[in-house]
Amino acid sequence: MISDFIYKYYIDPIRYGQPYNIVDTLTYAIILVLGVYLLYRWMSQSTWLSDIGLKIDAPFILATLPYVVLGGVLRVVQDTGMITGDFQFLLVTPLIYFVLFFFTLAMIFLARYLQVQGLIQNFRSFYALAGCMSVFTVALVLLAWGMNHNGIDVFVLTVIPLMAITATVLIWACMRYILKWTYVTDPLYCALIFGHMLDASATSYGIDLHPAVQYVEQHVVGSNLINLTGTAFVMFPLKLVVLFPAIYIMQLFRKEANPAFWHLVLLAMIVVGFAPGIRDMTRMVLYV
Repeated sequence: MISDFIYKYYIDPIRYGQPYNIVDTLTYAIILVLGVYLLYRWMSQSTWLSDIGLKIDAPFILATLPYVVLGGVLRVVQDTGMITGDFQFLLVTPLIYFVLFFFTLAMIFLARYLQVQGLIQNFRSFYALAGCMSVFTVALVLLAWGMNHNGIDVFVLTVIPLMAITATVLIWACMRYILKWTYVTDPLYCALIFGHMLDASATSYGIDLHPAVQYVEQHVVGSNLINLTGTAFVMFPLKLVVLFPAIYIMQLFRKEANPAFWHLVLLAMIVVGFAPGIRDMTRMVLYV
């Protein structure tokens, strides 16, 4: 029956925290692609956005990165169990994407209102600051929870970013000096590489090296490769197999593609690496 199929592949994995399966993985991927396209169509046709001078460009994407981090730490709020009842599932994929979208949109409206009232001059700066303050607020909540429960693992908070930075520098140097991709100096490409290296670093450390908690890879492709190779460090070559052609193709079509759509696609690529990396690292910091 249809209801049994929906519960098995969509509802139960969310309710019981089960790993992703091939059905919900493909479904969420389709939703992400469709969402990016619909968002682009709406933004490109919105006179309100053009009236406030909002352009979907590199500065806007960089100002949106705090909201990507916010998605990662908000997901950990649900992992801790501090929210009970069905409201907690608003912080689980795919619902959390809608929550973050409407929150981000609300911050855009708020920035616009404050600008009209003459209370702020720079729309983008307030928008980015609002995202940073939101991350800071959620981080304080998680810090308080951690201090009252399992404690805070400062070592994890140090070693995983160092792993990600090291991997990012090596990959960036290879692209820049060996392949002669001068365009990888673009901050957006740097953010893309770092986000996915953070995800790979957190997964590798959590599964192979974490001394206290046994973590598992929840995504279908990653978990199968880990089972096949016997090590979570396979996530690094897996990321490279995707990153190198992805960046090359994105740059290839950069001039021909609509700038707003191109930047939204790149933002989506950053999100699928950065947000899970932030979540996994934060979970380990809190021993969740």
